[in-house]
Amino acid sequence: MINEILNNIAELSQKVMADIKNSTDLNQINDVRVKILGKKGELTAILKQMGRLSAEERPVVGAKANELREAAEKAITERITRLKAQSFEAALINEAMDVTLPGRAHAPGHRHPISQTMADIISNFRRLGFSVQHGPDVEKDYYNFEALNFPPEHPARDMQDTFYIDSDDGNLVLRTHTSPIQIRTMEKTRPPVRIIAPGAVYRSDSDITHSPMFHQIEGLAVDRKITMADLKGLLTEFCRMTFGPNKPLRFRPSFFPFTEPSAEVDIRCVICNGDGCRVCKNTGWLEILGSGMVDPAVFGFVDYDPEEFTGFAFGMGIERIAMLRHGISDIRLFFENDIRFLSQF
Repeated sequence: MINEILNNIAELSQKVMADIKNSTDLNQINDVRVKILGKKGELTAILKQMGRLSAEERPVVGAKANELREAAEKAITERITRLKAQSFEAALINEAMDVTLPGRAHAPGHRHPISQTMADIISNFRRLGFSVQHGPDVEKDYYNFEALNFPPEHPARDMQDTFYIDSDDGNLVLRTHTSPIQIRTMEKTRPPVRIIAPGAVYRSDSDITHSPMFHQIEGLAVDRKITMADLKGLLTEFCRMTFGPNKPLRFRPSFFPFTEPSAEVDIRCVICNGDGCRVCKNTGWLEILGSGMVDPAVFGFVDYDPEEFTGFAFGMGIERIAMLRHGISDIRLFFENDIRFLSQF
């Protein structure tokens, strides 16, 4: 019986070495390993016959089986190393690279035109002595409306189509402007105050010049003896810094609940140069910001004495400024993420 088992081991040894030598890829060599040395492999099947051997015969068969296993493992490892080397050499030949060809340059990233416009505006107002303040996008009705002189039944609330947030007291909104930051700042700061408040705002509005989410920068200055002339001088200088010294602009009376008197600032339409087009609604002018002197009623919410302090406030849409700077007629282009459009900036 022992001679039969030893002969089977010898035959298996010759077979496994031949199979390893003839393997041409890693899948084949793995199949050989499993077929010969696996738990259900041929060597295991032979060793199951050892139960029929005597105690003296078993060590002899076990030694031969171990010799076969070690020899096969060594041969498999060497064959795998050789096959990997052959594969690498073939790849070098088949995937040869011409190192003399010029490289492919990566296109550099850059700021979105809205982000760049906002950064430029902030920089200009910093140069004019204003600091930057930020506030929450989800705002209390009190800060978004009431403290800005929008009583609950005030018809001016209809000027802004608001997104309301479900809450226990029904008192939260997506801010419709960044003016709430002005109230929050005045609550914790005594005059003089000179701030701008940039950020995203939300209104239920969408067309070629409006978006349901857009960006604003609002400004506030409060001190003793601030006048409408100071406001006009500041905004004139801002327009000169932003659009150049030769761009015509005009101030015209308007209405905002939190300023009195109020004014809007228009700039000559850059799309039609004043001839009239769909963007300027054939007027030749485009509104770029609203402004005015802070209504004394607003000071009452922040415990400022309107007999001692005066101030002005203004606000502008960043998208509108960007459209004017770059001659863009449709605000939706900024948010469609078309790389052909964005790469122009």
